[in-house]
Amino acid sequence: MKKIDFKTLVLFENEDYLVVNKPPFLSTLDDRHEAQNMLELARAYTPDAQVCHRLDKETSGCLVIAKHQEAYRNIAIQFENREVQKVYHAVTAGIHRYEEVLVDRNIVATNKGIARINKEGKPAQTRVRTLKTYYAHTLFACEPISGRLHQIRVHLAYLGHPICCDTTYGGALIYLSQLKRRFNLKKGTEELPILQRVALHAYGICFQGTDGQTIKVEAPYPKDFDVLVRQLEKNS
Repeated sequence: MKKIDFKTLVLFENEDYLVVNKPPFLSTLDDRHEAQNMLELARAYTPDAQVCHRLDKETSGCLVIAKHQEAYRNIAIQFENREVQKVYHAVTAGIHRYEEVLVDRNIVATNKGIARINKEGKPAQTRVRTLKTYYAHTLFACEPISGRLHQIRVHLAYLGHPICCDTTYGGALIYLSQLKRRFNLKKGTEELPILQRVALHAYGICFQGTDGQTIKVEAPYPKDFDVLVRQLEKNS
């Protein structure tokens, strides 16, 4: 991965917080297999930076970073009290129309970093609603009330709608040849999926600043997710 200019990721900034649009394939915290991560980049920008929550390495979108300890403590309390509102966008195969459904199923994390539904697990709730349907796919808005490992991925799979390209939880790869009627592949080449990762984006976040004012930020789709949605629109 080429060196990232942190400033280009900043969506919101005040004296207490940064909200950045995390690129896909970049770890939130230190990863010995990667040359850079979001925390390292943030601390080069503001030395006392602390990441306030995590996004999976493949997941893009809104990530809140506190500039100092008081700011970190302020939002940590909101996370603990489930007062931070987060919205993720996810693409799944099939047409599914929900005004809103609440998935309330406990989740347990295994030693291998995989999550599964288990009544002995920790409580987990996700609100799911349909944003748009296409010819054979659905764009969902998902609001996690709790924050368990792979929660949205597991809960959508529980509904029978695993996220596209999420092979860990049963999601199918998505190819342009599935969407485009007149698709011609160059002879001797292999078709690759439109998206090389789980089709999940942390679209928005809302929380209270240290002054009590509401901070609400939305993250534009990164290039790969935007290409997917545009192709779904174009070929719907």
